[in-house]
Amino acid sequence: MIDVIIPAYRGLAETRRCLESVLAARVRAPHEILVVDDASPEPALSAWLRETAPGRFTLLVHDRNRGFVASVNEGMRAHPDRDVVLLNSDTEVAPGWLDRIAACAAREARAGTVTPFSNNATICSYPRFAQSNPLPEGTTTARLDAAFARANAGRAVEIPTAVGFCMFISRRCLDEVGPFDEEAFGRGYGEEVDFCMRASRAGWRHWLAADTFVFHQGEVSFGGGAQEIRNRAQAIVDERFPEFQPRVREFIAADPPRAFRERATAARAPLGARLAAALGSWWRR
Repeated sequence: MIDVIIPAYRGLAETRRCLESVLAARVRAPHEILVVDDASPEPALSAWLRETAPGRFTLLVHDRNRGFVASVNEGMRAHPDRDVVLLNSDTEVAPGWLDRIAACAAREARAGTVTPFSNNATICSYPRFAQSNPLPEGTTTARLDAAFARANAGRAVEIPTAVGFCMFISRRCLDEVGPFDEEAFGRGYGEEVDFCMRASRAGWRHWLAADTFVFHQGEVSFGGGAQEIRNRAQAIVDERFPEFQPRVREFIAADPPRAFRERATAARAPLGARLAAALGSWWRR
């Protein structure tokens, strides 16, 4: 069983899109959806969660704002025997997303975390690497995810850290490494890197599931103060883990996910173009 943990704070439209996509997505992996309403300042969002939850997901409600990291930790403590997926409320998933992420975790050695591709996920970004992208014109989350699933079935690449917008964590890793650091990263940003670096030092590995794509809008809950929070979190990470920045720079320079992005782009081409390319390749043999 996997707990899919979705902290909610701002953005009714974005949260509805996220939850409705999770609820609608056909997946085989046994799972439970846990939503944490962290004392949202938007009454309409809290009301929608209360009305929608019965029989569909578990809703945990805070009477005061405790912060993103505390909300995540509460969700991860809810069922101590389960793996978890942390999913931001401004994401959108497609059918089969959880199955492929869970399969990656089961397949790869010492998998502590798994992250999918996204349009807005730094080292897991598509189509432009290490950048924030809009969805490519004329496509949807479901179509992009299907292209990644076709092009990169069962494939993964090791990454220096997970990206927190959609982050699978194995329970064995979580038990060994401990929860996110609420005191240092209470409002969010940096907590997943801190966790991943602790996990790496303990021998756990982090994987990019190359056959999965999840849309991520980004920064809906943080608003205009996001950059200041990000800068403070980065300073803490750099002080604790001086190896982190060199490791990320080396990864960006080498760009190991490039081949998987290119495969997905080719898979998005019209069927006639794909057939012509395949026939051309066969003819040249």
